[in-house]
Order: sequence, then structure tokens, then C-alpha cells
Amino acid sequence: MTKPNLEFARPSRMKIFACYMYEGMLLLAVIFVTSYAFDSLTQRTEVEKYFWISQALIFIAIGLYFVLSWRAKGQTLPMKTWNIGVKTFNSQKPSTGRLIIRYISAWIIPLIGAFVVDQVSKMLGWASVTVFVFFTPFLNFVYSWLDPKGLFLQDRLSGTYLTLVK
Repeated sequence: MTKPNLEFARPSRMKIFACYMYEGMLLLAVIFVTSYAFDSLTQRTEVEKYFWISQALIFIAIGLYFVLSWRAKGQTLPMKTWNIGVKTFNSQKPSTGRLIIRYISAWIIPLIGAFVVDQVSKMLGWASVTVFVFFTPFLNFVYSWLDPKGLFLQDRLSGTYLTLVK
């Protein structure tokens, strides 16, 4: 792996957090459109029917949104709003393969967090605890506080970083 040369204008965590929030609102639209199309085409009326197929389809739709946005302009709409871009450690535009790795690895920590929330909910017998699953995507910030360069896990694994752009 290339030694990271991280002399760049790094966006603040507050700016990244704001971008996450904006991204979440856009993802609701992506999820709604994908689910609506799937449910309409399959005439699904029960949630359990084709559940895992619909979840996989949503995962792919979100992945396409991110990878295609990053590949085309190096940023999504919220990233553009906050002047944040994605680059490789040698300041190049990331390849599609790197972007796919970045997308998939961004799910590692939130999925572990969601699993922990689910187990705690089952252990306590309180279904209301599962509401904390909403916060698991923000667990990605924990790794960035521990990383010496302040990188997120998905950036470390994919050889990319977030930078300020104009």
C-alpha cells in the first residue's frame, strides 16, 4: 500500500457531520424510489416477502449513487455543497475499484454497531433500544478520532481521503 502523503486541506469533522446529515436526507429519497419501484413491480404487500432481495437491491442502489457520484465528479451533492472531495493518497481521482471498496468498507463499523444494538435490545428485552441503530453510521467518526491522520476506516482501507475543494 502506498504511504499516505496527507498534506491537504482537511475538512473539519463538523463539516463532514453536516455532509452526513444532508447525505442521509438524499438517501431517504434513493431508498424510497428503489423500494417503491421494487414493491410495485413485485406487487409485494407483506414486508417479509422478498425481504432480503429488497435489502440487497437498496444496498446496490445506494452503492450506485455513491460510486457513480464519486466517479463522475469526485463528490456527491452534499459533498459539493460543503466543498468536500475524495482523492487517493497520491492526489489522483480514485478508480472505480477503490470507490467500491470505500463504499463497502464504510458499512463495517455501522453494521457492527447495529449488531451490538440488536443484541442489547434482545438481552434487555426492550424493543425500544433498537432506535439507537439510527446512530450507528456516526460510529465511523470514532475510528477517525483514533487514526493518527484523522482518516475514516473506509478511507484507510480504500487508499482515499476527504479534502476541501473549490
